[in-house]
Amino acid sequence: MNPAPLRSLNRPIVLIGLMGAGKTTVGRRLAQRLDLPFVDADEEIEAAAGMSISEIFQMFGEAYFRDGERRVIARLIDGSPKVIATGGGAFMNERTRALILEKTTAVWLEADLDTLVERVRRRSTRPLLKDRDPRQVLGDLAKLRNPVYALAPIHVRSQPSPHDATVKAILRALAR
Repeated sequence: MNPAPLRSLNRPIVLIGLMGAGKTTVGRRLAQRLDLPFVDADEEIEAAAGMSISEIFQMFGEAYFRDGERRVIARLIDGSPKVIATGGGAFMNERTRALILEKTTAVWLEADLDTLVERVRRRSTRPLLKDRDPRQVLGDLAKLRNPVYALAPIHVRSQPSPHDATVKAILRALAR
């Protein structure tokens, strides 16, 4: 697909969704296909803080983390075209959400619960899952967050199939 006709290439594309939806993996591949830079907001937060997200949560709490997350995302949304993967809770912050909706093209990667649970079990670094049942946590988060994620102008199903299928679905949505 030739990226020239895509409406979003004049501003950042921001991927939102629950943990395990594939924002980072899909984001890297999408950026490559569009020949754009890729930025993972969580990695930028860790670099800015000099510690892992788990350590930030443990030492300072979620409210502190969310404030830093908002500041980092605001810095990343500098108007230049790129693909940005956000953490699952970033879009829940009203100020962060308003910034994303105003200055980027937001894409909600929605995945079914079984897919999310399977994917999050591969990483043990997710603070919201520490010592908790991933299926219960993700189900509760989906009930709370999905109505807010639905505010994004583009919705794409993140399938358990290869991530390239999701990338192609995003490219089709961006071309509309």
